[in-house]
Amino acid sequence: MKRRKNVNSISKNLGISGDVILIILSIVSVLIATLYPFHFHFPDSFSLPALVASFDNSSFFKDQVNNILLFTPLGFGFASLLQRMRMKPTSQFIIVIFLSAGLSFTVEALQVFLPSRTPTPADILNNTIGGFVGLICFSLWNSQSFLYTLMRRENSRSNNSIKKLTLCFLGYIIISFLISVLWQNTTNLSNWSLNYPLLIGNERTGDRPWQGQVSDVYIADRAISKNEVSQVFHQKNYSDIFGKSLLASYQLTDTKSYQDSTGQLPELLSQGQLPDIEDEKGVVLSSNHWLKTTEPVTFLSKRIRETSQFTIITTVATANTAQTGPARVISLSGDSLHRNFTLGQQGTDLDLRIRTPMTGANGADTKLTIPDIFADTNPHHIVITYSGATIQVYVDKSQHSYSLNLLEWFPKEQKIFYYALTFIPLGLCLALLTTLAKRKLTFNRLLLPSGILLPSVILESILVTDGGKSLSLKGLLLGILLTAGTTLTLRWRASMVLKTVRAAVNSTSRS
Repeated sequence: MKRRKNVNSISKNLGISGDVILIILSIVSVLIATLYPFHFHFPDSFSLPALVASFDNSSFFKDQVNNILLFTPLGFGFASLLQRMRMKPTSQFIIVIFLSAGLSFTVEALQVFLPSRTPTPADILNNTIGGFVGLICFSLWNSQSFLYTLMRRENSRSNNSIKKLTLCFLGYIIISFLISVLWQNTTNLSNWSLNYPLLIGNERTGDRPWQGQVSDVYIADRAISKNEVSQVFHQKNYSDIFGKSLLASYQLTDTKSYQDSTGQLPELLSQGQLPDIEDEKGVVLSSNHWLKTTEPVTFLSKRIRETSQFTIITTVATANTAQTGPARVISLSGDSLHRNFTLGQQGTDLDLRIRTPMTGANGADTKLTIPDIFADTNPHHIVITYSGATIQVYVDKSQHSYSLNLLEWFPKEQKIFYYALTFIPLGLCLALLTTLAKRKLTFNRLLLPSGILLPSVILESILVTDGGKSLSLKGLLLGILLTAGTTLTLRWRASMVLKTVRAAVNSTSRS
């Protein structure tokens, strides 16, 4: 007890409160986590366009989680400090968002001068969300902030008109739409790197070889329809089908010079030792021989980033049905851990890796497998299309097809995280909104159930219509549960605080 009093006395004399200490420690943690080892390098000449270009980097799920968690203590500390300064809730929100975004932008700008770091615009958004999450955590933890605001609203005699409440509810629905649209960014291709070469039969590092033959490779920046797929299987002049969308056309038969016939991509060159056996059916690939473009296929990656669609056509025949790794057949990648796209062999299965914010820099956070494509050593004509999170794979004929949707293959932990990040803030907003409408009983009875149901329905509808996924009752129920749970928990805690205050007042008046 004596030691605790001494500590409290020292803190009081120094004038440093717990929330200020938390803020200082949070800022130090942010600087270390984002700038260490502090080996800054300032070039002799630097321009604004170069600064903007250096921000052309992408963020993935793990980055998002880490960046949000990193700034959560900072938001918590600032919320506590602003509460002690008797700031209004609206002012607290604006200040926490502004300070979180400002600190994040500062460290991202400094990362431009760190060779070991890559500044990312998405990190600024994620860090700002982290500050907001800290504000929410403090509001839920401290009954004198958000719960007290709810209690005051609940007992306020101010007359909120139906018109005002309706406008607030429309704003709530608009926010639900905007958050739902952001979900689509988890499956787009705008984070594809522009610095990767095209490889046939291996990784650039030479450690994921594939044994077999590849006859041709065609790549376009749009997903073709099923009718066009039928045309692909019946004719070889693909330029008539794709037009200007065709970005790459490599014929790999009976030649040692593999030029792109569209003239838009660099030449494919042999790596390792040339094979002893030549085959008119295609280039022979092995652990000692593969192909790589002379430079990165920047034009192709940039076009696909803009459309978030592609079609890949190839004819392949494996020489070994037991290859694993997966063994790389066609890859647009930097090494074994960083890629835009890979078509590989994993045993008898076709393994697909596609780089999106959801699947990560290696494209492997979500497993995409087509069974028994390499169950024999015969040549197979394969067409792969991607659009709106949906992958279509056709083998030898348009009737022999497979369909996968990234949104339906969401890893469980990612799905729960995104749903919580979507619906818990909406539940907080709904708690405030229903408190404002408490005295309008008829309106409130309609507001609460519709406010709980509509965000989940809106999200699922957008994912079904734009993302191409099937309707998920589990997704609907998860969204409803998170929104309702947050709203009702906050309202219940506010009522408990009110009862405690009333009991204290009654006890005081009796004494």
